[in-house]
Amino acid sequence: MRPVAAAAEGGGGTVLRQVLTGSERTKLDTGDDRGFYDAPRLVKHVDDGFLDQVTELYRQRIPEGGAVLDLCSSWVSHLPPEATYSKVVGHGMNAAELARNPRLDSFFVRNLNASPDGWAAADQSFDAVLCCVSVQYLQQPERVFAEVYRVLKPGGVFIITFSNRLFYTKAISAWRDASGYARCQLVKQYFQAVAGFTAPEVLTELPKQVAGTAAGNGMLPQWLKPLSRFFARTSLDPFYAVVAYRNFKRE
Repeated sequence: MRPVAAAAEGGGGTVLRQVLTGSERTKLDTGDDRGFYDAPRLVKHVDDGFLDQVTELYRQRIPEGGAVLDLCSSWVSHLPPEATYSKVVGHGMNAAELARNPRLDSFFVRNLNASPDGWAAADQSFDAVLCCVSVQYLQQPERVFAEVYRVLKPGGVFIITFSNRLFYTKAISAWRDASGYARCQLVKQYFQAVAGFTAPEVLTELPKQVAGTAAGNGMLPQWLKPLSRFFARTSLDPFYAVVAYRNFKRE
């Protein structure tokens, strides 16, 4: 596995406006992010129910054989095990974690809060960009989303997923104590701040017949199924996804 070379500084898509104020970008822990992520964390930060939905969303939205960029990745990318892609490039803050990820063909280490754009990736080179449970740490999301727009092919998809779990002292002020609804609206604004993305789509669950259900749920009477879904959802880490495409959504 070869690391991708560090990027030269450069521009991305057009940022139409700044979503966050200066105070909303701040963190409780102002120490160097590189030190915080220096020790590998070979754990999953959310439960399997959440991750099953992430994988199913990837299965539905990432084109087979496409080129994938996994932003803020680690030792696992949650991609469908049966799917094949032309390449999967990982990004993160810890090389040891990324080197353990079997789905990555290459990776690069970069602090997006210090260097949010200018990645070593060609314009329009990826069919999908992913960011799982990490958008809450971005202090320059407008510039990061603009760079994502730059590297996406026309019709390429950017998939943001998150739950209610976080490193509280490293999340930005605008995120820390917001509700799930408010966080979805914030991510929508990140997309809307960059010219050319389609209208962002918010998902809070995937169709159960596709994403999987608890054993026996299919045998429940129809009137009990909504109640079953409610209790299943409240017992798991909540699932939120915000999805948009460069220019248009591929059919």
